[in-house]
Amino acid sequence: MLSEPLINMNLSMYYYLFPLFISILFLSKFLFSSRRDRKNLPPSPPKLPLLGNILQLGSLPHRTLQQLSTHYGPLMLLHFGSVPVLVASSPDAARAIMKDHDLVFSDRPASSIASRLFYGYKDVASAPYGEYWRQMRSICVLHLLSNTRVQSFRNVREEETGLMVEKIRQSCGSVINLSNIFFELTNDIVCRVALGRKYSKKGGNGEKDFKLLLAEFLELLGTFSVGDYIPWLSWVNRINGLDRRVEKNAKDLDEFIDGVVEEHVGLKKEEGDGLDFVDILLDIQRENKIGFPIQRDSVKALILDMFSAGTHTVYTLLEWTMTELIKNPEVMKKLSSEVRRLKTSDDLETMQYLKAVIKETLRLHPPIPLLVPRKAFHDVKVMDFHVATGTQVIVNSWAIGRDPIIWENPEEFKPERFLYSNVDYKGMHFELIPFGAGRRGCPGVAFTANMIEFALATLVHEFEFASTKDDLDMSEGIGLTANKKIPLTVIATPRVG
Repeated sequence: MLSEPLINMNLSMYYYLFPLFISILFLSKFLFSSRRDRKNLPPSPPKLPLLGNILQLGSLPHRTLQQLSTHYGPLMLLHFGSVPVLVASSPDAARAIMKDHDLVFSDRPASSIASRLFYGYKDVASAPYGEYWRQMRSICVLHLLSNTRVQSFRNVREEETGLMVEKIRQSCGSVINLSNIFFELTNDIVCRVALGRKYSKKGGNGEKDFKLLLAEFLELLGTFSVGDYIPWLSWVNRINGLDRRVEKNAKDLDEFIDGVVEEHVGLKKEEGDGLDFVDILLDIQRENKIGFPIQRDSVKALILDMFSAGTHTVYTLLEWTMTELIKNPEVMKKLSSEVRRLKTSDDLETMQYLKAVIKETLRLHPPIPLLVPRKAFHDVKVMDFHVATGTQVIVNSWAIGRDPIIWENPEEFKPERFLYSNVDYKGMHFELIPFGAGRRGCPGVAFTANMIEFALATLVHEFEFASTKDDLDMSEGIGLTANKKIPLTVIATPRVG
């Protein structure tokens, strides 16, 4: 029989040795586990239990993610709740995702807000990758946004730009809110192109103010829904009113767009009559031209896609371009000298400095700084790192445009850097990808470029602009698109000579 001191000694040794044994067990499991089980994951910042890295994003995620990438590299792994999120912040990382492994990353993550606003992902931008998405994109590329179709809207662009010029001319000498004017311009052009006429005012028959509905729609698309990443916190959207706002906006927009479609039903126009997007879509639906039935909800979702992509993107780009021109008078002077020879929109092709100014604005102020997120179909190795199935992917276009390794003096607005460069923004050069690239790149680049070039050249040709403030505010607003936080107000004077 063991003595009491010996029992106590054995127990004491047990208390000390058991934790050591457990530690050795875990260490040996880690050290001797097969290489197959040890994934080479991208570097990650520390994360909180349950929440992950969500609280680190801040109000301007593109800036926060850029700062994190300086510590963790151009390809890093975060977690929003339990969802792994891969962040690419260099041209090489963007190329790996949008070119080398484009098919793997062609899916879209689920979004409760986009699902409700776009009729269950019936649009192109948010639709899951598959046959439906291919058919809808084909309609956009071949029938709605082809170069021939974009050129057919030339008269609309010129007429609405002329109306904008007259509006500014009538207010010369007084303070003008250019941000509002740019929003009205883009909204009116897209309305006429997509719907056949302008719908900017509230009608006497109870017609809702489409401009207000659209502004709310765009704001909601850029709102972070915590329930998408932490399902047990979905109740937050009911408490803060987000669910109610989404449901109301979806209902109001559906009623509005449905009314517009009904106006077009039965009105069979010929090509020479000036077809709008609704006419084209209804014609495809009637004739079944693509061998794929198009439902009414698909027509309405595609129309909303045009507004979400065409209105805020162009308005934001015009706003930032004019802000940078006013802030940099030497650049404005050079551009003014070039556009003096503008007679018609055909002259735009020869204006290289104008194109360089727009590229430089897109570099510093991409309208959607983080592009539209993607999702991995299956496990894949990217730049020697393991990326698991279902991982969301964010490409930080804003950070790439300000990368000092790629761009000399990246914070300076210097259009000259593009004068002797073949770098463009159409998805072939990954150091400048404001519209994305690959299969999920924006199909409306030509439409946007035509609107921007003509409006900007006309403004600089007709007026001189001065800021109403000594120090231009360059802070960004919160949302999907990074427009100016403080609207651009100016005093315009007609240009002489």
